[in-house]
Amino acid sequence: MNRQQNLDLLQQVHEWDIVIIGGGATGLGAAVDAASRGYKTLLIEQADLAKGTSSRSTKLIHGGVRYLAQGNIKLVRESLRERGLLLKNASHVCQDLAFVLPSFKWWEKWYYGIGLKFYDLLSGKSSIGKTNFLSKKETKELLPAITTANLNGAIIYHDGQFDDSRLAINLAQTAVAQGASVINYCRLVSLAKTNGHITGVWIEDMLSQQKYSVNCKAVINATGVFTDDIMLLDDISHKPIITVSQGIHIVVEKKFFPGKPAMIIPSTDDGRVLFAVPWHNKVVIGTTDTPVDHINAEPKPLPEEIDFILRTINSYLNTVIERTDIKTVFAGLRPLISVKEKKRTAGLPRDHTTIVSNSGLVTITGGKWTTYRTMGKNAVDNAAFVAKLEKRGSMTESLPIHGCTNNPDKDDPLYIYGSDATGIRELMNELPVLKEKIHREFPYTKACITWAVRHEMAMTIEDVLARRTRILFLDAKAAIQAAPLVAELMAKELNRSIAWQQQQVKDFTALANNYLID
Repeated sequence: MNRQQNLDLLQQVHEWDIVIIGGGATGLGAAVDAASRGYKTLLIEQADLAKGTSSRSTKLIHGGVRYLAQGNIKLVRESLRERGLLLKNASHVCQDLAFVLPSFKWWEKWYYGIGLKFYDLLSGKSSIGKTNFLSKKETKELLPAITTANLNGAIIYHDGQFDDSRLAINLAQTAVAQGASVINYCRLVSLAKTNGHITGVWIEDMLSQQKYSVNCKAVINATGVFTDDIMLLDDISHKPIITVSQGIHIVVEKKFFPGKPAMIIPSTDDGRVLFAVPWHNKVVIGTTDTPVDHINAEPKPLPEEIDFILRTINSYLNTVIERTDIKTVFAGLRPLISVKEKKRTAGLPRDHTTIVSNSGLVTITGGKWTTYRTMGKNAVDNAAFVAKLEKRGSMTESLPIHGCTNNPDKDDPLYIYGSDATGIRELMNELPVLKEKIHREFPYTKACITWAVRHEMAMTIEDVLARRTRILFLDAKAAIQAAPLVAELMAKELNRSIAWQQQQVKDFTALANNYLID
């Protein structure tokens, strides 16, 4: 996956079938779908792939227990089916995970247990484990940190877990392997129209400031929280359809929540569920649901959000997590479809919506990571119809995602790379110095950085430490400590100057400080 080669194609291809704006889960899903059908596909992303919402999830691929409680059976059934496909097609970045729902009132075990049994039933052939009731003793064995005060047992069920930005990179690689061109740090400037219909786009390379005129038959707007901005470019009379909600997560050491299962708290003060999820030898705890008016590329957690998570999780534990125990805190923005009668963002639907404008712009928004494939398929179906492309069915249901391996060894430090782990090991064998870790507390080696630059389109320190590796999302201080070495390795690969290295370290340190608790 070479960025310069993809840029060169902008001047070589006379007309693209489909141009996709947005390099998050939905846009990447659409790129894989379109390219695998044989359509000439271009995807551009104004920042890095999965820079926004798509790297800031709770790391779950699930049907949504909360959506079941809301009565959204259609979304739950679709999500459970897609969960099964992801566990099969991207087994290196996705896995089955047990969840324990503790019960502190006699009726809770039966109330939630019956609901989760129905959850199993809805999964059908995609089931990955049965729901069972646990005694107080069994609950304590599985969740050593749980408070025993008034505890009368729990329910255990199964759902999926994944690494969101690693899956995003693999989707980009899959799209490229299928014939698509994918370019990060490339923004849409304007839409070109003929007789009121979109026939092309003007785009700008954010790194070189070079502009390109691109002809195309259809454009898909998959920009998440920026959906309304693109729709406004298309039609100046457009009325906003997106309500933005912020969700944050804190990350702590495994000692505060030992054991293999995750824990779910089914009802919180803000109407959401709260999860404590083991992930990369740390524990991710979240999330919140806070309405926001301003869209920021680096949303900042609010003090009250952090306090809410600490207060809620500590009421379930026999120890206390302090603010000083938080290794990193990250915030993400959700694009939710506005509903007039709904005032709380927690109550807004998580279904996706597709809109085709008079000019032919196909907008797809809403949804969640688990259903990225069906969202991409739906967007491409509409784009193909608008552009009058040859009708071709979606291929993605059975398409393995780049890196997919059978029975991956989760104890292997390189397991997350799937089949690419072989290439990284070859780098380390060719140059033994690349076996050295970039930080003593994490398994990532210098070879991982070299690989990220050569094969995963990493252009900045942030790309590497936030999304190609996950250090920033696991321990912000460790990420800051690793930054100078990463800059040196990247500069060698990209032929950059000392001044570039220094500026990169400065910029990344300023960004990473936002992930630390004051």
